Amino acid sequence: MISAASGTREERFAGFVAALVGELEPLELEHNRAYWRLATTGEPEHLEACTRLDAEMRLIFARREPYEFLRALAADGPLAEPLLERQLRLLLDAHHARQIPPELVRRQVGIEKRLEATFTNHRARLGDEEVTDNRITEILTRSDDAALRQRAWEASKQIGGCVEQELLGLVRLRNEGARSLGFENFHTLSLELDELEPAGLFALLDDLERGTRPLWEAYKGALDARLAARFRTTPDALAPWHYADPFFQDAPATGGGLDGTFANQDLVTLATRFFAALGLDPRRLLGLADLFERPGKSQHAFCMCVDRAREIRVLCNLRPNEKWMGTLLHELGHALYDDAVDPALPWLLRTQAHVLTTEASAMLFGRMSRNPAWLRRWVGAGAAGPGDATRSRSAREQLLVQTRWQLAMIHFERELYRDPERDLCGLWWTLVERFQGVKRPAGRDAPDWAAKIHLSVAPVYYQNYLLGEMLASQLLSHLRERVLGGGSQGEERLVSDPAVGAFLRERLYAPGKRWSWRELVARATGRPLEASSFVADLADGTAVS
Repeated sequence: MISAASGTREERFAGFVAALVGELEPLELEHNRAYWRLATTGEPEHLEACTRLDAEMRLIFARREPYEFLRALAADGPLAEPLLERQLRLLLDAHHARQIPPELVRRQVGIEKRLEATFTNHRARLGDEEVTDNRITEILTRSDDAALRQRAWEASKQIGGCVEQELLGLVRLRNEGARSLGFENFHTLSLELDELEPAGLFALLDDLERGTRPLWEAYKGALDARLAARFRTTPDALAPWHYADPFFQDAPATGGGLDGTFANQDLVTLATRFFAALGLDPRRLLGLADLFERPGKSQHAFCMCVDRAREIRVLCNLRPNEKWMGTLLHELGHALYDDAVDPALPWLLRTQAHVLTTEASAMLFGRMSRNPAWLRRWVGAGAAGPGDATRSRSAREQLLVQTRWQLAMIHFERELYRDPERDLCGLWWTLVERFQGVKRPAGRDAPDWAAKIHLSVAPVYYQNYLLGEMLASQLLSHLRERVLGGGSQGEERLVSDPAVGAFLRERLYAPGKRWSWRELVARATGRPLEASSFVADLADGTAVS
């Protein structure tokens, strides 16, 4: 695959890239289509195809000779052509991360795919009944029966016991590979080779934690008093199942909640009308999507760009409630980003700048399901239901709850890779208590941490959610003040003006991976990524309005 030694450095590298893409592109396409079929059917033949193709792609980057070619090329200084230089840096990191023995690669991929299939096919048992994740969420959202809530919460964690040992084996294998490359562990490798510097990242997260702590403490104290009254207990006696989500990553409804607002709504029609008004028509993408529950299908939600072009797939399990309205808007935020990447870019750059930038797009739109201006404009929620002040408070509370949950996950995963042999059950509850204020049930000793799918199939990913929220706030601030000009009509325009879509399409989406995420953020918003806009949003309750 190494190009001939003749020609300029740029010519030799361009030949290398052409050969690599010629080998990699058809494998990626075949893999992504097999992955989609696996997620939508759970059938084992698709798991086998995904496993084989994923291993083949990783092994391409594990070859030593191409890696040495790239190292030598980079050692001679930057390439003259910026797009070639960008591809060189990305390929160097991608090859570096895979310079581990082929058998280790195959073993890692095999375990990852088996774990993913387990999550796809698993359905919890609640007594004699097999229940979906949606059913568990319904119980934790609506039921006042504490005993039923406890059984539902415990059922949501059953998957942890199913995957714990295999996941721990995978963590050890990931660390083994990372240490063979000179990294402390897989967590450090993943951050450093994904353009995230660990010390800087955790310093930023510490700033965010400090900035939001007073807001969190005030909110959590009021929430616990409200829940204690509802369940006729004391705040000190509250257990994890008294909250509205199995991981307490969603805020319990305020003032009756918004589910009733969406009970008789067509979520797909609402999303279509909204995005079309912004000049981001999602109809073609929705035609490729798989949006509703059925047996064998993954119970989660995701978006994937199958071919780095037009085949962009969204998976959901929609029900007419606020959670799934926000989820649909979120996933379409990913899909519309992928759809707007400049098709003239080289194949390697024809994707989002970074996971955190596509998460920012998704989170910006996912917030709209609690946005008073959006609800007035697109759902017609006026005098009926919660008022604007309640909706703004609900939006702020949701972001606060998400933030504390994400901090718990991010810190847990760092410690998991630092020492997978420690008492992980104890560590999990120590961090949940620290960041979320949720107490460990007396006598519980179960791998509740392993029930979170990301640890198995999307490792070292969660920081991108929180960085994405920060960037979403920074983008919203820029849109309000610089693009829409502020003023009394700014909030209404934010949810209906084509200038919003034009800005995102041209400044955030179209550049693809042309620049690093840091350069893209600075170009789009005029400043580096900071926590200030997000903290300010949470402090004044205007995070999504």
